[in-house]
Amino acid sequence: DCLPQLIMASGVKVSEEVKIKYDDIKKKKSYRYLVFFIKDEKVIAVEKIGDRDRNYNDFLNDITGAGPDDCRYGVFDFEYTHQCQGTSEASKKEKLFLMSWCPDSAKIKKKMLYSSSFDALKKCLVGIQKYIQATDESEASAECVEEQLRKMDRV
Repeated sequence: DCLPQLIMASGVKVSEEVKIKYDDIKKKKSYRYLVFFIKDEKVIAVEKIGDRDRNYNDFLNDITGAGPDDCRYGVFDFEYTHQCQGTSEASKKEKLFLMSWCPDSAKIKKKMLYSSSFDALKKCLVGIQKYIQATDESEASAECVEEQLRKMDRV
């Protein structure tokens, strides 16, 4: 349980809804993605929910939807096929990642708030396999994200 860590440097808390919806993705595969925002500089709350049939472009539109001077967090259940070395077998992989979207153009105060609150969110979302910090479209692109997730497979 992440109650003791809820209050940290920025004083921002993680709402119950964030934890509940995250569990729905992790355990039940209820959604494809979630987008969170910091409400009133106090609470990390759910802003958008993407159903299972939504794709990565939908996620990008939603996580960047607040405009060039605002930040967001997003959780995405990313699926791709992994070719096992030396075999013709391709297995389907799914990885949950948490993205912090803070464009370079965002206001300094926003960036500081979102970066200082990222740890509290990380602590609450147990089972995330990769943390991605994106500051522009290329870092948030499907290609870039998939490449980072695939690096974890070469073990």
